[in-house]
Amino acid sequence: MGDFSGKVALVTGGSRGIGRAIAVELGRRGASVVLSYAGNEAAAAETVKAIVDAGGKAKAVRFDVADSGACSKAVDEVVKEQGRLDVLVNNAGVAIDGLLMRFKDEDWDKTLDTNLKGAFALMRAVSRPMMKQKGGAIVNLSSVVGEMGNAGQAAYAASKAGLIGLTKSVARELASRNIRVNCVTPGFITTDMTAGLNAELKEKMAAAIPLSRIGNAEEVAAAVAFLASDAASYITGEVLKVNGGMYM
Repeated sequence: MGDFSGKVALVTGGSRGIGRAIAVELGRRGASVVLSYAGNEAAAAETVKAIVDAGGKAKAVRFDVADSGACSKAVDEVVKEQGRLDVLVNNAGVAIDGLLMRFKDEDWDKTLDTNLKGAFALMRAVSRPMMKQKGGAIVNLSSVVGEMGNAGQAAYAASKAGLIGLTKSVARELASRNIRVNCVTPGFITTDMTAGLNAELKEKMAAAIPLSRIGNAEEVAAAVAFLASDAASYITGEVLKVNGGMYM
């Protein structure tokens, strides 16, 4: 289920973690994957190799999703080189934690520019080529924190909650052009971001999850691939929780 043969996918933040898992999953299913990275060229090369080793096609491109001009240029180049763009996965993001009373304006701006403005800019950029080809799928990576909030993560939660509203609005705008827009909200997932937490805290968090364990990036990737595939052809504006029951 979910064959992407002949399709082209752009995955932002695809060099590691959830983004890498998504890029590999789409590549394994036949998509020609273009993955973006912000600075870690070696990690991006590793992802490309993993996709090629799995029998797929991949290319890594470097640009900052917080730069609207760079987003437009990247999309134009993908369409020029590949001839089309069928799937956009907005995964790139940053998490800058801090209490509200001490949080700096520049950290707020960086979080919103990367997590929310970047997704907006890329959706705006892909809308035109997807309209021309009369179809496409967009999947945005939000977070359980955007649904339930979390102390010390006001900016991150705001950006991810905003992404849910953006998803629903754009889904309504583009539905008549056969472009579907959906959102995935991962819960507590094993990634580089969570790797630094101590074992005791991880055990405590896992115990509070109904499925009693921490999720993995491949489980999120499977959900993204489903929403991006023709198997989800009648699903748009949806928010799919991948959190083990952490938030219902």
